[in-house]
This record gives sequence, structure tokens and C-alpha cells, in this order.
Amino acid sequence: MNDIEIAKSIKLEKIGEVAKKFGIDEEYIDQYGKYKAKVSNKLTKDLKDKENGKLILVTSINPTPLGEGKTTIAIGLSEAINRLGKKSVLTLREPSLGPVFGIKGGATGGGYSQVAPMEEINLHFTGDIHAITTANNLIAAVIDNHIFHGNELKFKEVIWKRCMDLNDRALRKVEIGLSKEKKMVPREDGFDITVASEIMAVFCLAESLEDLQVKLSQIVVGYNEDGEPITVKDLKIEGALTVLLKDAFNPNIVQTLEHNMAIIHGGPFANIAHGCNSVVATRMGLKLGDYVVTEAGFGADLGAEKFVDIKCRKTGLNPACAVCVATLKALKYHGGASIEECKEENPEALEVGIENLLKHVSNIKNVLGMNVVVAINKFQNDTDKEIEILSNRLKEVGVELSLAEVWAKGGEGALDLAQKVMNLAEQEKTATPTYSLDESIKEKIEAVAKKIYGAEGVEYSEEAEKEIERIEKLGYKHFPVCIAKTQYSFSDDAKNLLCQEPFTIHVKEVVLKTGAEFVVVKAGKIMTMPGLPKVPSAESIYLDDNGEVVGIF
Repeated sequence: MNDIEIAKSIKLEKIGEVAKKFGIDEEYIDQYGKYKAKVSNKLTKDLKDKENGKLILVTSINPTPLGEGKTTIAIGLSEAINRLGKKSVLTLREPSLGPVFGIKGGATGGGYSQVAPMEEINLHFTGDIHAITTANNLIAAVIDNHIFHGNELKFKEVIWKRCMDLNDRALRKVEIGLSKEKKMVPREDGFDITVASEIMAVFCLAESLEDLQVKLSQIVVGYNEDGEPITVKDLKIEGALTVLLKDAFNPNIVQTLEHNMAIIHGGPFANIAHGCNSVVATRMGLKLGDYVVTEAGFGADLGAEKFVDIKCRKTGLNPACAVCVATLKALKYHGGASIEECKEENPEALEVGIENLLKHVSNIKNVLGMNVVVAINKFQNDTDKEIEILSNRLKEVGVELSLAEVWAKGGEGALDLAQKVMNLAEQEKTATPTYSLDESIKEKIEAVAKKIYGAEGVEYSEEAEKEIERIEKLGYKHFPVCIAKTQYSFSDDAKNLLCQEPFTIHVKEVVLKTGAEFVVVKAGKIMTMPGLPKVPSAESIYLDDNGEVVGIF
């Protein structure tokens, strides 16, 4: 059976029953049908005196077309901890419609290690991303309306883009205001995908509705004739934006296939944004579970770095340990083998590809300061010889290996991993940021590039140099950096998988995000509006004769 068939073969519990098992009273729940609900953030406030559980971070090697199964492992790990008699709550990001209809597919796990109802989660879910899209585009509409009615704020440069939650490369640059109305001012604009919007970042980093409104008010949307920033507060719409987002701001709960609780809330991409689920969801999970299993998007060079340097630094959250996910197939691919060659025993390619894993492990341990266990998402044709090669290399650096079979076995397939994670979590250390906030923006970029990526240096475009100078003059030097680059390589070149030769990170553009309180740094050919592949997944998604969704994976 495929993923959607497996998900539909299991009878789900009503979400109220799942919530009750994890200590959530009915008064806190607003149900969206039988199997999903929102939980009021008032719950976390009411549990403020309850001790927090332990936070477990799941990350991975650089992803490949073969897929590492990071979300699948995270779900299976949480299931296994529950099987071992402890309460484990899963906290994940909401899937974007861009990948669902594009090439990557959904983001609800796979096999017997899924969250459900998978098709609803992967599609409109509870409407949170649509609310964020609307809030983002309200800002854009108000800006152009303000200019149309006389431009009292003296906009000279508009930096705020529109957004939509689909991949559409044709919208990366557009001309607007072409109706030829008397006061209409045509200008160049563009769209980001919603998960790259600053509204999404603010939504995921805010601690309360009050904090959300403050952060929204701080967003810089443009600059006036004197070069001074114009903010959402100047537009007088922070209240309206908060109203649009007030229901979305409550975390969503669903269930795993073993009827345990998952909180799925917020969804910034990790290659073009900060890649972590919402702070309010994480905090809620920590009050409800002995353990909270969360993930940070894509490889540890993006997700784990931003988890520590942005999310943990801003909130005081601290992971008790980390899990780095890989597959033998993907390691061989990183060792230069073709996709077909990865399916066969290939010790030579594996030896080379292990270097990618070891670099991530070293970053997690020695730069970010966390204890780590490696989880191999095991497949049937993985050989004992190759597993032994990997195990021996990890022993050399003092890291344990666990073989997980969660796709086929669910939580039962991760019992060894769960025990190792629980043991490691008892040795919790305080995660260490990659850089100090006192450093300059360039020093921060270079710290990540050299320490995390292993780059020789950083080159800046003339445009990036000017923007860094402007940001520092405006007094935002103290912000952390959020580097947007390809997820497929430590470098900014998606084709440079091995990274054996010295490489440089090429910074093309720098964007100030005063609401989210970080600086986005775009490196290489990264785009904040992805495009569709030649054959998008949308071509295989349809309703069958029974009205059931088919084709989401």
C-alpha cells in the first residue's frame, strides 16, 4: 500500500479523545471536524507552573532526490517514546501547498509513521497559511492604496512583496498599477511563496497575540525620500493584521497513526526562511509531554543552525539532544553514486558520502553544542557490510547509531532509537550559538559559512554590500542572520554534493526583517518563489469515484 492507502486503512480516534489522553480539557478545544482541532494558547498560560518536558531536535544530512525521511523518523520516534511508557508530543510545521503540488510532495511522514488525516493536513488544513497570505497581501494593498491617495508617508522605495502559497516562477517579478487610472503609480513588484513571508516568520516567533501585534507593527515595508524606514505601524494596520491572524495563532492538533498527539503549527521553509514550527506550539507541547519531538527543516546546516541561532536564542528553549537522520542510499549519492548505483552495495561511494554525515555530526556536537545520535532510516536492501562501515566510522567520533524501520513498523521500528534518545537527553547540555549578536552582520555570515558550511570565504554583490551598510546604519547590526541557500549542498551550488574542493559562499542579496528581528541573506541562486517541475505532482492528484483524494504522497 502507498502512504495515503495506509493512512486511510487505520481507524482514527476522535480528536477530543486524543486531546483528553494528553491532558487537554474540552474547554480549550475548537474542533475542525472529527479529527483536527485548534487548542487555545490559554492552555499554556494555565499550565505555566507545570515542569517542561525535554525537547528533542530531529535534523538530517543534506537532502537528496532519494529522500531521508526526517519527518517519518520524527513521527516514529515520538510513537516509540510513547510505547516506552512516557508521554511524547510531536511538534511539526504545516505543509505548504507549493511542494504538495510541485515535486517534493506532502509533509506528513510515510508508511506506518504518519500524522493524520494526511490529505487534509497537506491541503487547506485549518486555513492558517491562507490567513497569513491574506495578512501579507493586506499590507501590500494598503501600501499601494496609500500611494494612490497622495503618498503622505513619501514612499520612495517599496520592499514589501505580495505572496501566495503555490510555486509560480512567473510571479517572481511583475509590473503592477497598469490600469491607467489617473493617480495610479505603476511599479515593479514580485511575489514570494507564503512560507517565505515575514508574516510567517513573525507568526512562528511570537509568544502571544500581544507580542504578535508588536512584531507586526515593527515590519519595515519601504523607505521614504530621506532614506528612513516606513513600518506597518506607520500604515496603522497592525491591529487589523492581528485580527486576521488571531484564530490561526492557536496551535493545531491532530493524531499519529498510533493515536498519539501531534501539534502542527506554522510552516517557514528552512532553505529560504528559518525552518521551525511556531514557538507557541513548542511551548504548549513542553507542558503536555515528558518529551517533545520536533524537527528543523532540511539538513542541519540550515534547520539545526537556525533552530539554535534564531529560535532557541530568542526564546530560551534548549534541545536536550539531537537526532541526525540519514539513509545509506543518500550517503552513497553524496559519495558520487548515481541513483541506480545507490540501490546496490557500494562501499566506496558510502565511504565518501559518510563525510557529509560526519560534517553535520561535528557541527551539531562541536559548533552547536548538542549531544547527537544518528538514525539510519533503514531500507530492505541495506547490507550488513555497509551498516558496519558506517557504525565503525561513527564510533571513531563517539556517536551512537540506531537503525530505524518506522515506515514498515511505526513506533515499534524506533524503540532502540527512542531508548538511546531518552538516555542521551538525560545528559542535556546548553546549545551554543554559532556567533555572538555583538558581531557585525558580515562576521555573522562568515561564522556560519566557515564553521557550519566549511566554506573558504564569502563574496558579496555590490547590492548586498550597500544593504548591509544601510542595515547597520539603521541600528540593526545586533540581529541574527537567516541564510537562504540551497538545501542540497553545504555550498550554495546545488550540484556540488561532495564539497571536496574549497568553495566560497556568494551573497547576492540581503533583506532586513524587523518584525522577525533577523536579516535574511540570499546566497547562490536561491529563489523565495519556487517554480514547478516539468511534470508537477498536481497532475496525479484527483478525486476517485468515492470522492476520496488520491495521489498525495
